[in-house]
Amino acid sequence: MLQNTLARIDRAVSGEALERLFQLIRIPSISADPAYAAACRNAASWCATQLNEIGFEASVRDTIGHPMVVGHYKGAGEGKPHILFYGHYDVQPADPLELWETPPFEPQVSGEGDAAKILGRGSSDDKGQFMTFIESARALMEEEGALPVNVTVLLEGEEESASPSLLPFLKDNVEELKADVAFVCDTSQWDAKTPAIATRLRGLLYEEVFIEGPAYDLHSGHYGSAARNPIHVLTKVLADLRDDEGRIQIPGFYDGVAELTADEKAQWESLGFDPQAFLAEIGLKEPGGEKAYSVLEQIWARPTAEVNGIIGGYTGDGSKTVIPAKASAKVSFRLVGEQEPDKIREAFRAFVAARVPGDCKVTFKSHGGEGAITQPSDSEWVARSLTALTEEWGTEAKLIGMGGSIPIVAQFKRVLGMDTVLVGFALDDDRIHSPNEKYNLTSFHHGIRSWARILSALGA
Repeated sequence: MLQNTLARIDRAVSGEALERLFQLIRIPSISADPAYAAACRNAASWCATQLNEIGFEASVRDTIGHPMVVGHYKGAGEGKPHILFYGHYDVQPADPLELWETPPFEPQVSGEGDAAKILGRGSSDDKGQFMTFIESARALMEEEGALPVNVTVLLEGEEESASPSLLPFLKDNVEELKADVAFVCDTSQWDAKTPAIATRLRGLLYEEVFIEGPAYDLHSGHYGSAARNPIHVLTKVLADLRDDEGRIQIPGFYDGVAELTADEKAQWESLGFDPQAFLAEIGLKEPGGEKAYSVLEQIWARPTAEVNGIIGGYTGDGSKTVIPAKASAKVSFRLVGEQEPDKIREAFRAFVAARVPGDCKVTFKSHGGEGAITQPSDSEWVARSLTALTEEWGTEAKLIGMGGSIPIVAQFKRVLGMDTVLVGFALDDDRIHSPNEKYNLTSFHHGIRSWARILSALGA
């Protein structure tokens, strides 16, 4: 029966399955921009319709922000595992538009064979990813008449904008959403031919800092040097965040950061990671983090302090000799181990305030925070999934870490009491959050087949 399902997937993947993904990518569901609120609701409705078509009882659920989609399938019967599958239908803004080689919301396939790529915003993060699961469920239902396990699908519309509605929604719907285990398809393979399950994620803290100086913008000839320039103040503060060795200088920042064990180091070294090749793919040669740690440790096991944007003064074409009245920056911290977001926030704000002159004013805005999380790697859920992935790809599936953050994983554990298995098919060069996002057609194809194998293995 499984082989028939896999054959059905092979027939559909470059035709009707791909067209359904294209339909979803065409909806510009940008959660961060209020102008796209209607598009976000359209995307939610589209997803609910797809789930209902294949046998789920699905609905669009209103929240304080963008809606959730919840779908239930109970046809596997009592005694079968019940899994919760999570994805997000919202996407990052497409700016800067001039850097896109193809329109971001007009998806297409570029290249042929193994080089074929699905182009468009959301193709990888996360529409192409969660559609691998939905297309797998569709093929199983069409070929076998039922799914091997009971499934609840939860799709949110604010993952790219800090998920403000998610935690309240989970707390209000605990009994409905509880399952034996959660699966999330918002992570990466080890490489283009090697599947992986991620067992550790960094946490995330996001802050904005605002520096105000003179009462209004000033003529730099009349007031230069005499008037305090908020951009000078801000950039000095930001420069002080790291020393020459790459260590973050906020007092107490490294509290709760543990070193890797010998076994962890040995496992990671066995992966054959090439730091030079990793950096060369993005046009760089030298790692920029803590010099005492390898590149793989820097992206999986060490915390970060990154400046994501600076705003201030005149930034249009031509010149305008102005001393701005205000300057601001967006700063994010990836957290590891037992680092506590609230303590890091307090320490960061104290660090900034201590460096702001008396005639300047500093204020802050928080965009939330979540600690790091490590998932068990020796569960039956992981074991069966690893076997299924290995069978599909013909290469032994790896256990890996991830440099990114998925706050829902910690919330599933804290609110719903569930562990999460992180199975994804993205690649490092998918350019998620950047212009020219893509998703390999082989990732989409084998991703759908992988879920058919995983669901079958879980229900065996």
